[in-house]
Amino acid sequence: MAPRGGAPRLVLLFSGKRKSGKDFVTEALQSRHRRQTVARSTGSGISRLRLRSRLATFELGADVCAVLRLSGPLKEQYAQRLLDASAYKEAYRRDMILWGEAQRQADPGFFCRKVVEGVCQPVWLVSDTRRLSDVQWFREAYGSVTQTVRVVASEQSRQQRGWAFTPGVDDGESECGLDNFGDFDWVVENDGDEQRLEEQLGNLIGFVRSRL
Repeated sequence: MAPRGGAPRLVLLFSGKRKSGKDFVTEALQSRHRRQTVARSTGSGISRLRLRSRLATFELGADVCAVLRLSGPLKEQYAQRLLDASAYKEAYRRDMILWGEAQRQADPGFFCRKVVEGVCQPVWLVSDTRRLSDVQWFREAYGSVTQTVRVVASEQSRQQRGWAFTPGVDDGESECGLDNFGDFDWVVENDGDEQRLEEQLGNLIGFVRSRL
């Protein structure tokens, strides 16, 4: 059962391949106060500053919207230093994934319960949904307020952002678990077309506001 500190009005479960821009999209939706701090994103292919300036009138803000990362509790449980050491994280990513899979097999909702503890904002953006069991847990816990969002980008775009195929990672469940999910409620195309992305995020934010 989910911790019920405050039942959300909307839960958006974001998924997508590595370097598709999941974090960029969720941050663009939420972050009003930080839009002036980073001039350019290496993970999106477009300027964060320009996009956030255009979306400023639409953004939700951290008081309304919480960005939740299922990988956060995993990294904390595996080793605290993985949260801040990128090189170390990449070197031990495969071992961390295997350890996390063992935890999920024993308790599929383990990391989901951890990530929602104490969250009080009415809108939750889960930025790294990777498995069918994640979707099932949120749907069972929060019902019809749960919707799925798929962030997609071509391999060429992902490679330009630094992605390279890694055996044991890119062909594992953490990357492929939702490949055959079916119809997502929302699909966000993030191939570097700034205007197209702006339109998609504007539509998504409009939907979010309709649920508040």
